[in-house]
Amino acid sequence: MIVVYSKPACVQCTATTRELDRRGIPYEYVDLTKDIPAMKKVRDMGYMTAPVVITEDDHWGGFRPDKIALLAESALATA
Repeated sequence: MIVVYSKPACVQCTATTRELDRRGIPYEYVDLTKDIPAMKKVRDMGYMTAPVVITEDDHWGGFRPDKIALLAESALATA
């Protein structure tokens, strides 16, 4: 499961979720402004900005189309 930790009005967050949607990659969306434990989790991981994307094998911050492309390729390979 992919989880996108995001904030409202965040340009990189919107770009990330749009790219995931465009590629048909399912994800769970967590609003960091409404989920204090989630905010603590990503801060404890060292992230100070949104979005933070966590997959089964990886995690990253910011809009990373390269990482999303790898997720899409992986999904195709296992389909």
